[in-house]
Amino acid sequence: MFQTLKRAWSVPEIRKKLLYTLLMIVIFRFGCAITVPFLNTSVVKEWMDQNATDGNFLEYLNTITGGALSQATLFSLSITPYINASIIMQLLTYALPPLERLRDEGEEGRKKIDKITAVVATILSVFMGFAYYLTLKNMSTDSASSAVKYVTGGSGIFAGFVIVTCFVAGASFVVWMGNRISDKGIGNGVSMILFAGIAARFPVDAGHLISLTKQDPAKYLFVTLGYLVFIVLEFALIVFMNEAERRIPIQYAKRVVGRKQYGGQKTHIPIKVMMSGVMPIIFAMSFMALPSTIQLFKPITADSPKWYVSFMNFFNTRSWKYALIYFILIIAFNYFYVSIQYNPVEIANNLRQSNGGIPGIRPGKPTSDYIQRVLSKIALVGAVFLGIIAVVPIFISIADDNLRSLSMGGTTILIAVSVALETTRTLESQLMMRHHKGFLQ
Repeated sequence: MFQTLKRAWSVPEIRKKLLYTLLMIVIFRFGCAITVPFLNTSVVKEWMDQNATDGNFLEYLNTITGGALSQATLFSLSITPYINASIIMQLLTYALPPLERLRDEGEEGRKKIDKITAVVATILSVFMGFAYYLTLKNMSTDSASSAVKYVTGGSGIFAGFVIVTCFVAGASFVVWMGNRISDKGIGNGVSMILFAGIAARFPVDAGHLISLTKQDPAKYLFVTLGYLVFIVLEFALIVFMNEAERRIPIQYAKRVVGRKQYGGQKTHIPIKVMMSGVMPIIFAMSFMALPSTIQLFKPITADSPKWYVSFMNFFNTRSWKYALIYFILIIAFNYFYVSIQYNPVEIANNLRQSNGGIPGIRPGKPTSDYIQRVLSKIALVGAVFLGIIAVVPIFISIADDNLRSLSMGGTTILIAVSVALETTRTLESQLMMRHHKGFLQ
């Protein structure tokens, strides 16, 4: 990867794209430091430190925004509304025939879907901004320790309008920067913004480990070294699994047209082990975050019913029951996502139409059944790996309460590695196009 960056930097055109991407990332980080008016950032940070822990959904949102959510800054929502809108549209394209037809129209259809996605992202940013404002407003009934400075009267209405508007404007500006990176920079702009937010949290975690080591060297020196070794091994394993694939061999039949012979070639269908990426984890995390989200609006009090207290305690993020349900949901959502991405019947029909087939497997239904069996096995391997990656931070927080705030979990590392590999492949493709001589030389 570093060798690819070095070669890319030596090319003037690619160097300009790299500098433009870096400029957008710097602007994004500056925006993450601009606080929203009428908010007590110290109160927000203290509340987030207590609630955004143990790998729950709040911690996930805070991590991918680079800590902007816990500091109540302009880019608190960051790229999350657009990511949620993209997930919703991706699922709807398989469920709604009009969107499915747009998807099959090529470039023009993709542009229309992108416009619809932008509208959905704006609606979600308004909803998320207003929900975050209500959460901040209901943190404390004491005006002296309230996160929002003005909560009643005309001042409260004006303050709420300004806060929500700032959140929505910040999210829209981040999406605009992501689009500019995609047009004039390197790689996918949304992925680069996401990577910048996650990478910004790593020095914070390193500082936390260093401070723990200074406070209790006898205990946390070996814990810190062991954790660093674990992170390095996790990086290596994620890279290996991200590149791993199962290749189904394909043999094309020979046919004679006129005086020429076509076909007879051997190729393969690559099926990646982690074909769903981080999507099953996001789906499972969103589902498991529902009880904690309800608890934010209706906290447990002395007057709360017993069934409500038992229900919330069952979904405590620091229990093995929560980790087990989380693990099972990741496997289920991985199978669901694979089923909407791959259609074995369609693949088998395409092979038969192109005079291709799998050696030893008859065309038609036997081929589709064979592909389905392979997909099931590969999906299980990928799902188990994703489940282990996701639940490891939960058991780390159970083992030591001081390690609860670490955001260098499997999910964030998985996203960071995926974006880094995608960007490296983009640079390699641009270098190849740059140095290709063509047919006229």
